[in-house]
Amino acid sequence: MADRKVYPLRIERRLYDALERWASDDLRSVNAQIEFLLRESLRRTGRLPAPSPGEDGPGE
Repeated sequence: MADRKVYPLRIERRLYDALERWASDDLRSVNAQIEFLLRESLRRTGRLPAPSPGEDGPGE
C-alpha cells in the first residue's frame, strides 16, 4: 500500500459540490477525484513522471 499523507483541505462549498458531482460521474470518491486531478495536472506539466505499466494509483 502506498504511503499516504493526511492533509485537511478547506474548499469552498460550490467547488466541493462540483467535484462531488464529477466524482460520482466517474465512480470515484471526492478524495480519489482530487488525487486523480492533481496527478494528471502534475504529469501534464512534467512534475510527476508517468507511471510504469500497472503502477497507476487508486481510482485510475
